[in-house]
Amino acid sequence: MSAAGLLPGRRAWCVALVLAAAGPRAPAAPPADAVVAADGSGQYTSLQEAINAAPVPADPAAPRWVIHVKAGTYRERVYVQRERGRVRVVGEGAATTVVTYGLHANLPGPDGRPIGTFRTPTVQIDGDGMVWEDITLANDAGPVGQALALRVDADRVVFRRCRFLGWQDTVLLNRGRQYFADCHLEGHVDFIFGGATAYFDRCRIHCRRDGYITAASTPAGAAHGFVFADGRITGEPGVRTYLGRPWRDFARTVFLRTEMAAVVRPEGWHNWNKPGAERTAFYAEFGSTGPGAAASGRVPWARSLTAAEAAALTPAAVLAGADGWDPAGP
Repeated sequence: MSAAGLLPGRRAWCVALVLAAAGPRAPAAPPADAVVAADGSGQYTSLQEAINAAPVPADPAAPRWVIHVKAGTYRERVYVQRERGRVRVVGEGAATTVVTYGLHANLPGPDGRPIGTFRTPTVQIDGDGMVWEDITLANDAGPVGQALALRVDADRVVFRRCRFLGWQDTVLLNRGRQYFADCHLEGHVDFIFGGATAYFDRCRIHCRRDGYITAASTPAGAAHGFVFADGRITGEPGVRTYLGRPWRDFARTVFLRTEMAAVVRPEGWHNWNKPGAERTAFYAEFGSTGPGAAASGRVPWARSLTAAEAAALTPAAVLAGADGWDPAGP
């Protein structure tokens, strides 16, 4: 019998069965103001072209300009100017929509000298208020030194279901506030670093070689640095890593309810050969599980939070600032 011949109730029941068998659906893509397609089927063939075309809103609360990036690999560097932050970039899935480049710190610049870490990002964001979803940002230079996939010098930036791939210094969160939800970040040395306040919600951290996950440079007096909650830490076979080391003396990093594989070293944290930083850095954990989470071997200068202290570290509390920003709220 055809679907058209079914009674209405029967037809709805059959459709429901088909949808259930297909599993959960990905969030529907928003209507796009611009479409980027590597094969030429969109208005633009590069993400940078689409961002350059985004209007500069007169109202900072105006709806975001939506850029839909079709599946493909886009080998380009992307820079988001400060005035173009009201943009939402939506890929077709982190496994299939990839923006990548390969600069590293030891490459010679126009003056013949190495360009240095801060000039290597594949994507650099200076515009406040961006949203990135379902896309990979990568630096494919390989294990040759510092090579950024992402640099953020902007406030209130959100990443959902994104991947960040690199080796050393994969993600630089230089200033502002950022929220990462259901993301994948990988590298081996200091691959999440900087002075921003950032919340990593349900993220997977993957260690490619021996090293350090974080290198926070939290400013003195800042209430928060990096907070990782309800995620997991994994690694390649035989790899051992520290949770973090203090790039600056007042580094603040916290792991909450994190599933830690044996890749995490028993001591957990490293002082970067700066004994004085043991008195000023704030490294803490609560409620983590797995072979890498045992508190008995941790360095004595790291903290174990109480249940009340951990419960207070919500995205809203960590990221609120003076404007009450809550990217994880309704």
